[in-house]
Amino acid sequence: MVLGTEDFRIPRRFVSVNVVDIEVARFRSAIDSVCTEISENERLASERLGAQYGAIFTAHLNLARDPKLREEIEELIRERTYAPEFASSRVLRRYAKLFQNLGNQYMAERAVDIFDLEKRLLRHLLGTEREELAHITEPVIVLATNLTPSETASLNPEFVLGFATEVGGHTSHTAILAGALEIPAVVGVGPFLSDVSGGDTIIIDGNHGEVIIDPDEPTLKRYRVTRDRIKTANQKLELLGQLESKTADGVPIKLYGNIEFPEEVDHCIKRGAEGVGLYRTEFLYLKGDLEPSEEDHYNAYRRVVDPIPSLPVVVRTLDLGAEKFPHSLEDLAEVSPNPVLGLRSVRFTLRNLGLFKTQLRAILRAAVHGDIRIMFPLVTSVLELRQAKMILGDVMEDLEEEGIPFCRDIQVGMMVEVPSAALLADRFAEEVDFFSIGTNDLIQYTLAVDRANPTVADLYSAADPSILRLIRMVVAAAAKKDTPVVVCGQMSGDPLYTAVLIGMGIREMSATPFSLPIIKQVIRSITIPQAEEIAAHADTLDVARDVENYLRGELKKISPDEFS
Repeated sequence: MVLGTEDFRIPRRFVSVNVVDIEVARFRSAIDSVCTEISENERLASERLGAQYGAIFTAHLNLARDPKLREEIEELIRERTYAPEFASSRVLRRYAKLFQNLGNQYMAERAVDIFDLEKRLLRHLLGTEREELAHITEPVIVLATNLTPSETASLNPEFVLGFATEVGGHTSHTAILAGALEIPAVVGVGPFLSDVSGGDTIIIDGNHGEVIIDPDEPTLKRYRVTRDRIKTANQKLELLGQLESKTADGVPIKLYGNIEFPEEVDHCIKRGAEGVGLYRTEFLYLKGDLEPSEEDHYNAYRRVVDPIPSLPVVVRTLDLGAEKFPHSLEDLAEVSPNPVLGLRSVRFTLRNLGLFKTQLRAILRAAVHGDIRIMFPLVTSVLELRQAKMILGDVMEDLEEEGIPFCRDIQVGMMVEVPSAALLADRFAEEVDFFSIGTNDLIQYTLAVDRANPTVADLYSAADPSILRLIRMVVAAAAKKDTPVVVCGQMSGDPLYTAVLIGMGIREMSATPFSLPIIKQVIRSITIPQAEEIAAHADTLDVARDVENYLRGELKKISPDEFS
């Protein structure tokens, strides 16, 4: 399903030979209807706006009436028994790509006209408007220029078997959601949609970041074998779920799950997580058009804590802003040329206290039923943290006055995901019960790299020496105050970094449930002295690429069966 240009799911690729004449007639009827529609648009534009605007539709009409174009589409229907929808998309996309590759800006923009014609024609052939992602009822791979976090959150893994986007980064929120939904995905591919039509066969290789269009039979066979092998390996790893997470020399390393949706707690339990280290609550907002009520929040938190009442559940307060902004709160959205540096996360909630207090009330009420903890995101100053804690105190007083049961001694932590927080970790350690290092944003803000921008994706690296140094700094500052430190970004879910994190003193990690078994495998295969030696050598390297290559080599030594 090609989203954003076709906006339709083409249901079939071929038709029976005995209905070819009927299908050709259906195509001719659709193209005639398109011409009638464009002619009416041409007339209205000329009457209301002037002849120069009507000329835009004249060009569209000339394209739709082009006999060569019609002949090519009909030939595919007759000679190859392509369905009219598939044949139309194939021919029009080939022309669009020709225009895009002419090297002339004016001609490249004409590709937009071809995509517009394709959309019109498909609408008449299929008789439907755009199929919403949330309403897909047949298995598809979704291809799009981009998917917003809210669109991704609405995907049903039962029917969306994978997706690929032209833009985005591997640590963008869209990519994070793909991991949470356990949907194979490749983001930031670059322009490729003009090379593919709905109905094509596609391979999404999320492990290697590849999209293979119209693969030949040997390639299909190879990938089917690989898929079966990975499935077997994952089943083997999941047997580790009930084993202890401790190093080969017996040191416990706590493993928690990162979740986006309440139902993911079941995945955490299945894979042996010792609790939920990061519950991203903003997707309560992104999944619907209505602002969630206090009861909606409360029920979502109860859904997570009830199955694991004795295990910690860290609820991060709303991290809205940047690209994560729901329709229900658009009136609060900031218009900014650089939203990542604008009003987001705890800054946003401190400016919207009604929203903030609704969530805090629900968290405090749900904490009566288990070990729920509160964590504030993107804290940049001690004042900001104290303001958030003050609001929490106000909410406690309100609940007390109303006679509503709540947890009075709830643990309060903060995310360390900006350099200022890492640099002031010794001060923050006096104010909180725990730290959680969010490496995704920490890397973005430290290296000045937009994590959703594929043009600078090669500069975004968890192995950068500056990132390792900041993590060491936070661990050292926290140790002086006996403040626990968890790493909860994608770095903690990548086995490449497991040993170096342990070597730097990390004893708690939180990752997507899917990642937990392989991380546990690495933990159980290494000793603390080995990990410390790896971290010490990594500290001597000056370039991220060298650190990555070194860690990759060490990982193969630690777990040769999985990573050779």
